[in-house]
Order: sequence, then C-alpha cells, then structure tokens
Amino acid sequence: MPTIEFSSQKKETIIAKIQSYFEQQLDQDIGQFDAEFLLDFFSDKIGPYYYNQGLQDAQAVIQNSLSNISEAIEEIEKSTD
Repeated sequence: MPTIEFSSQKKETIIAKIQSYFEQQLDQDIGQFDAEFLLDFFSDKIGPYYYNQGLQDAQAVIQNSLSNISEAIEEIEKSTD
C-alpha cells in the first residue's frame, strides 16, 4: 500500500480535531506532540483498513456502473434475425 501523506494544513486540522475530541469527550488535554503521535499510530495501524474499504467501495461503484452500461447497450441492440 502506498504511504498516504497529508498536507501540513490537513495534518494540523486532523490534530486539532483529535485534541478537540479528547477535550470534549474525554475531558482530557492532549498536547500537539501526543496528538500527532496518535495520528501517526492510527494512520499506520488502522488506516489500511479504511484505505482498503475505500478501494472496495470504489470497485463496487465501478462494477455497478459497468453493469448499467452493459444493460443500456443490450437495450439498444438491434435484432439480427
């Protein structure tokens, strides 16, 4: 699996969301370093599950689209009798 890299702006946004979650849901402060460490952990260990599911979802959409195209072509075929 290729390494997924976020821009520094996106990474900062994600880290802020982690810090906000800890504050609001767990009533705990988490520093910038710890939040970034947690993001790196989830990206490395959990990220592949989300990545693979995204690929499977995309493949299902493509297969459905191809099926619809095949059905549309069959509908406009002319009889050769």
